[in-house]
Amino acid sequence: MQYPGTNLQQVFNELSITMITDLLFNKIPTLLAASLLGGCLMIFIYKLTWKQQISRLGKRSALIPASFMGLSEVYCVLKYAKMNKNREFWAMRFTELQNYTMELEMLWKRIIFTSEPENIKAVLATQFNDFGKGEVFHDSWHEFLGDSIFSTDGELWKGSRALIRPQFIKDRVSDLHIFENHVQHMISLIPRNGETVDIAELFFRFTLDSATDFLLGESVNSLGTTGEMKFVKAFAQIQQYQNDVTRLGPLRVFMPKGNFKENIKILNSFVEPFVKKTLQLKPEELLEKTETNYNFLHALAGFTRDPKVLRDQLVAVLLAGRDTTAGTLSWCFYELAKRPECVEILRQEILDTVGPDAAPTYAHLKGMKYLQHVMDETLRLYPAVPFNIRVALKDTVLPTGGGATKLEPVGVPAGTPIAYSALVMQRRKDIFGPDADEFRPERWRNWSPKPWTFIPFNGGPRICIGQQFAYAEMAYTIVRLFQTFDGVQDRMVVPQFERCETTISPGAGVKIALRPVKN
Repeated sequence: MQYPGTNLQQVFNELSITMITDLLFNKIPTLLAASLLGGCLMIFIYKLTWKQQISRLGKRSALIPASFMGLSEVYCVLKYAKMNKNREFWAMRFTELQNYTMELEMLWKRIIFTSEPENIKAVLATQFNDFGKGEVFHDSWHEFLGDSIFSTDGELWKGSRALIRPQFIKDRVSDLHIFENHVQHMISLIPRNGETVDIAELFFRFTLDSATDFLLGESVNSLGTTGEMKFVKAFAQIQQYQNDVTRLGPLRVFMPKGNFKENIKILNSFVEPFVKKTLQLKPEELLEKTETNYNFLHALAGFTRDPKVLRDQLVAVLLAGRDTTAGTLSWCFYELAKRPECVEILRQEILDTVGPDAAPTYAHLKGMKYLQHVMDETLRLYPAVPFNIRVALKDTVLPTGGGATKLEPVGVPAGTPIAYSALVMQRRKDIFGPDADEFRPERWRNWSPKPWTFIPFNGGPRICIGQQFAYAEMAYTIVRLFQTFDGVQDRMVVPQFERCETTISPGAGVKIALRPVKN
């Protein structure tokens, strides 16, 4: 039935316009305001709850002053990271607060930062079961590291460590022939006419070749390749992305993935053919190859046939074995190029111990004290993993840094992230003296650091399995270089800076000239 003077469609149109207008100008602002208020109330209640938890457990450490619910500090962290001044930033914050343990309240999270030896000792050793990588780290790094030794806790971590540890026993570490061909290939690429060379670039190629040879049974021969390999570029960009995600904390959900997925595909397409090829071998063939032509992947496949396990552990050990060693060697030659007196002492020890031509044995490398001092001093100034993170797996405490005295235990509820820095701690002047920022291998002659003040390979149950392997590779490389060259000249033309991603490397490269030994 149609009423006079009305149009049903017109009524519906007018109603729709009225409803939309009311929604836009009345309801939505009210809903947004209510949502914002509700969100703030939830954060307030959540923070009140964990503040009560903290007070039940212990004291608070020094609070980093930050506005906008801690977001101003996140901005500062990212700003200084972009400027490659991570160490300077955290050292500045610790100095400002006059406490080497401090905390930040960011949105609904509390994050603790420390470079205090006693607290690091607790996290890594004496209270080991209280701290771990945690679910957040595992989930945010899972596409890259999977369920590997570096991203898991508990039984998964124990299984990974038990799987990998036998591959780094002394007999494997002391077998140095795997380095020789790659070292000699690298040496052949160094100019003999005094031209400048970026030794850091050569070290990163060399360690990639030796690492893939050890892990996969064949080298990728990056020293024989011009330009940057696609896999190498992807591997570096993945690490940069992962570290940015970690720096953002709870804001990581807003981090754009960019080409991260594509880089993961490139990484997997590099690793998976080796895994597939290995799994095609029968157990008896694996045993035969392990005995006659050892490589890491074959050895792992003797314990598990799971392709994901093999892939994850392979990527983890490649990350640990390539970038850490290359970065340390690069920093070593950066410092030696500025100190000819150190080069002279080091080279004389090499000649006295090994001679001018012979390949060094494992016993030679272990017996050269000054060589060890040079490596340790490099690792003190530039620990391979400059920053690290754990999370409290249960309600617990850190032993010191809390309260007005800054000496009381700090309350740490379950789920609290703990970031710690060997890079900052190992430059502390109150621990290493007024010359803590200087490269002085001589300091190690009649001195040894106090426990837990020197942790270039971490410590406790998660101490680096490949520590002796890394020392052997670095020492072997240094010896072979100084048997061939008797002088190093600094050719840096731009200021050096510390590029801190998963590992620390010289951001400006290491430009030097090497003087060949005269026959």
